[in-house]
Amino acid sequence: MIKRTFWQNSIESAWKRHSVIWLSGIRRAGKTFLCRNIKNADYYDCELPSIREKLKDPEKFLNNNRNKILVFDEIHRLENPSELLKIAADYHPNIKVIATGSSTLGASSKFRDTLTGRKSNIWMTPMIYTDISEFSNTNIKHRMLKGGLPPFFMAKTDNEKDYQDWIDSYWAKDVQELFRLESKSSFQKFLELLISNSGGMFEANTYAVPCEVSRGTISNYLKILEETYVATVVKPFNSHKPTEIVSAPKIYVFDTGFVSHFKGWHDLKNEDCGTLWEHLILNEILAISQRNMAYYWRNKKGFEVDYIIPLKNKSQVAIECKWSAKSFDAQNIAVFRKSYHSGDNIVVAHDVENEILKEINGIKIRFMNLKDFEEYLVSLYPA
Repeated sequence: MIKRTFWQNSIESAWKRHSVIWLSGIRRAGKTFLCRNIKNADYYDCELPSIREKLKDPEKFLNNNRNKILVFDEIHRLENPSELLKIAADYHPNIKVIATGSSTLGASSKFRDTLTGRKSNIWMTPMIYTDISEFSNTNIKHRMLKGGLPPFFMAKTDNEKDYQDWIDSYWAKDVQELFRLESKSSFQKFLELLISNSGGMFEANTYAVPCEVSRGTISNYLKILEETYVATVVKPFNSHKPTEIVSAPKIYVFDTGFVSHFKGWHDLKNEDCGTLWEHLILNEILAISQRNMAYYWRNKKGFEVDYIIPLKNKSQVAIECKWSAKSFDAQNIAVFRKSYHSGDNIVVAHDVENEILKEINGIKIRFMNLKDFEEYLVSLYPA
């Protein structure tokens, strides 16, 4: 059995804080596999009518299952899922509960009580470096080409039908059930365009015409993609200086495999790897921090830093993503540090064997590979 150590440890740490865990993330990220392998847990698949019938009286059910570990997979399929979680959290602290879903808890109107302050949230992202190590394949190009959803990562062939099946399932089981959208064609057109342009600047008007919907509808579509973890909005970092870009976000879709597929890449060239490497590093930030802590920085002269992570002590981690460390130009970080003086400067590059510290033009810069960077993030955001 493949261990998912990072995610298993996240669950154990979360249970030390609350008895109820909301485990969310995109479809096929591995939530069900993870839950089925929790020792001594009773697993309930809420997509099955027989299970939904069994859970119709949540108070009676929980009274009969004291001091157990209970997993409720796809819990939003219940008629009143928030009632079950609320009773468990408020009246059964000795029952450990994991409920899974493919969206934020507040995305569905079924969750009238989102248990603020009474549950722990775990966002299961596509595979991080620790995961691919445990899957015994640390070939980064393979991870970028096939993506971080385990079934796609392990597939021996690239089957276009698998990608379409995923999109159809996402529409039917997530978008339709949670948001009741009517126009499948315009929504899927928007999703496909967003995947093809992933990592680029976002302007709603550029999508409205080809999707044949209004600008407001595009904004609504993007919100749905965010709440179901399919898109991440990376906003510009700024202190409202007149020299800085302050309003244009970048949008990254959830997985490098889908980006590669929609771009028609079957064999990655080095020039293809830059944007996918950015996606991979963002995925590490999201997974380890468990929230969207990433910004990018750009000024009006065109200087740019790929990611900025603001810290509580008012310092900022400046991160540059380079497939090869040889392509790094320190000028971008140097210009950023003229305005923001405190924090680590990091270059994450595929061809760095061991972390090294260099001083370039008076600025200390740490060069790391993906494994080093993951360990660095864990030090920033311990479980």
